[in-house]
Amino acid sequence: MAKVYNWQIGREMEYPYEGARPKKQFAMVMDLNKCIACQTCTVACKTTWTPGRGQEYMFWNNVESKPYGFYPLGWDVKILEKLGVQDVNGKVYHGKTLFEAAPEGEHVLGFLPDDMDYAHPNIGEDDSLGNMEQGAFLTLPHMQWMYYLPRICNHCTYPACLGSCPRQSIYKRPEDGIVLIDQTRCRGYRECVKGCPYKKTFFNPMTRVSEKCVGCYPAVEQGRQTQCTITCIGKIRMQGFISTPDRARADSPIDYIVHIAKIGKPLYPQFGLEPNVYYIPPVHVPPAFLGQMFGNGVSEAIATYRKASGDKKLLGALMLFGATPQIIHHYKVEGNTSIGYDEKGQELARVPMKEPIQIRAAYDEKLKVHRSNTT
Repeated sequence: MAKVYNWQIGREMEYPYEGARPKKQFAMVMDLNKCIACQTCTVACKTTWTPGRGQEYMFWNNVESKPYGFYPLGWDVKILEKLGVQDVNGKVYHGKTLFEAAPEGEHVLGFLPDDMDYAHPNIGEDDSLGNMEQGAFLTLPHMQWMYYLPRICNHCTYPACLGSCPRQSIYKRPEDGIVLIDQTRCRGYRECVKGCPYKKTFFNPMTRVSEKCVGCYPAVEQGRQTQCTITCIGKIRMQGFISTPDRARADSPIDYIVHIAKIGKPLYPQFGLEPNVYYIPPVHVPPAFLGQMFGNGVSEAIATYRKASGDKKLLGALMLFGATPQIIHHYKVEGNTSIGYDEKGQELARVPMKEPIQIRAAYDEKLKVHRSNTT
């Protein structure tokens, strides 16, 4: 195998192909502290891309409850078990990646889910960890926890689906880093389904070929964010492009969140795929659980997120989530306003850093009436 550099694990690693980074890399940041699992993103994606025959079970975007939610069933715990216990602490990951742990004759350590594993997309929904003892009452921090994890294809820098395809049907677009399947080459061997640890490639039993999230590339080509992003009512997502750490730009909101403030973390970086969807970890979940899921630096990320109000650049980037359907390439903070721009420098959005609050007197002297803020 070739040697490629994976900045998320801080070292070179083995990969079936030579490293070739795209001109721009598709990326997304999701703030897990804001997701309420309304599934609007799931429905928007489903109705846009997978309403056809053979696609009934496909959810290119799904939202699952952690720690007990999975789609397909046990997708992450099964591959973690196969990979074995690894030390994920430290800036450099010295354990094996899925490419380095591949069985002889294969490129990726993986598994193929059973058909029934796709039969329970909402399993574990809203289940929290542990049992409630008799007489328990609300305390802070909560004695139990759960959180929602929205997922799409990570459009990885080193995709396992691509690396495992014997037909070379899967490719990464050089212009934006979106990973696609050439369905005229695909023969439906399902090696990509087996190889992707996030299980975001799907086999269509009607067409007999594989399909996956296309990153809403027709929209991205027009400078527009993905369907799951622009329909999110909680404004938890921002989609755009990310630089490598050595080329991080302080005027890019995604670069600032991931590389400078370091509060955006990849999902299971120890797999070695360098995924390009980043998560702001939930502040109420034990760091030990978050560490095995989002890698090194989770506690620091939460501490920085809690103090975001003291970092105008960070707060400005966060306030631009959901502010425009267009892709924000640059941004700046002027006074108490965060301003987002497109690639050509045209203004797209202008958002106040602090929501305006109107407090009305309980008694209106002019009208001689009592009132509350609901009247």
